[in-house]
Amino acid sequence: MSFSFGRRDCQVAIVGLGYVGSCIAAVLAERGLDVVGIDTNTKLIDELRDGHCRFVEPGLSDLILGGISAGRLQVTTDFAAVKAADVVLITVGTPVRDDGALADEQLRDACAALSQHLCAGQLYVLKSTVPPGTTRNLVLPLLEASGLVGGVDFGLAFTPERLAEGTALGELRTLPIVAGGLDADSTAAAAEFWRSALDVEVVPQESLEAAEIIKLADNWWIDLNIALGNELAKFCALYGVDALDVIAAANMIPKGTGNVNILLPSVGVGGSCLTKDPWMVWHAARERGLEILTAPAGREVNAGMPDYTARLALDELVRLGKEPATSKVAVLGLAFKNNTGDLRHTPTQAAVAALERACAEVTVYDPRVDPEEADELFGITPSRSIEDAVKNADCLAILALHNEFHDIDFADLPVRESCLVLDGRAYYSREKIAELRALGYHYRGVGR
Repeated sequence: MSFSFGRRDCQVAIVGLGYVGSCIAAVLAERGLDVVGIDTNTKLIDELRDGHCRFVEPGLSDLILGGISAGRLQVTTDFAAVKAADVVLITVGTPVRDDGALADEQLRDACAALSQHLCAGQLYVLKSTVPPGTTRNLVLPLLEASGLVGGVDFGLAFTPERLAEGTALGELRTLPIVAGGLDADSTAAAAEFWRSALDVEVVPQESLEAAEIIKLADNWWIDLNIALGNELAKFCALYGVDALDVIAAANMIPKGTGNVNILLPSVGVGGSCLTKDPWMVWHAARERGLEILTAPAGREVNAGMPDYTARLALDELVRLGKEPATSKVAVLGLAFKNNTGDLRHTPTQAAVAALERACAEVTVYDPRVDPEEADELFGITPSRSIEDAVKNADCLAILALHNEFHDIDFADLPVRESCLVLDGRAYYSREKIAELRALGYHYRGVGR
């Protein structure tokens, strides 16, 4: 059976309105498609209907609520809404267990519910990150419980999401999309849909498994590269060398089709992808008798950075003659990435916990995160302002440099004498560091 989904009146259902699903729904509706978003979280659906988008992403709230207001985007908890769709995108959460295996409950439940309403001629596209073989061996049989046959009665493809928090909407409109199908018709249909819907380049693959592995390869590389940057920073610190100078110079050398590209060190890695996708690789390989070494090595390095960063602050306080047990640390920036409010697996949680164990007082402030969510995660009620957070602080730990922090007037901050600035992700320039020192601050960064 041949599937065709390139027309502008194509109707789309998106199953799972988390961060990724919401971004895709908003952009497709913006492009003029009729979209229905389905999620089992009643509170989430009610919030959207009441005009509130819980996800902090530049432009997302206006876009998704504008789509709802214009009638191009509907939201519901009823899976029966997929009956009217030509294309069904599955964007549910796919976390991993402690052993790296896929926790597939959300995916199983979604596919089981979809099988009750699947119609001949539809195209089903999985976008959630999964180990290779999942689309073929888990999703396909669950959908075929409908009595319809994949590749004959309906199309099935995998097109991974590859979005980064803070730039997701722009990336959706520009990044190439990988598409691998159950058969040639499914691949062609998925490619045709994305080209028409988003006007982006599509890179077809020969199988579902190839498309699944590409997403894992991206995040495997990123996590391992960050681990290299983090260990390089530790190495540079042994010799009093600024790691940022080393990385900048090292990255000037051509290699392959680009340059050497060592990523920057920091307090650690967070988010929902980099913290789990390497473990998917490791577990999937182990099931087939291959022992992957680089994925767990990268994870071990990056998971250890919050404690390493906290130790930098504590050691520097001691060097300055300040006893940590009587010192106050103010943490500015809690999100796992600059200029986002995302607290998922944020490394700052472990860093704050380590500081709390050693210091008399730890305050936290982040203008981008939800205060209740931060209170629940960190066990500390966030301060209402920078001034409240840093009052009488012996150390300012800047663990996420949001735009709101770029113009901090350090001269006016009510901190204690000889206050330490601990740079966990600010990457201050030499000029900025000199300015801080002229104001009486002491500076220490990861590998700096």
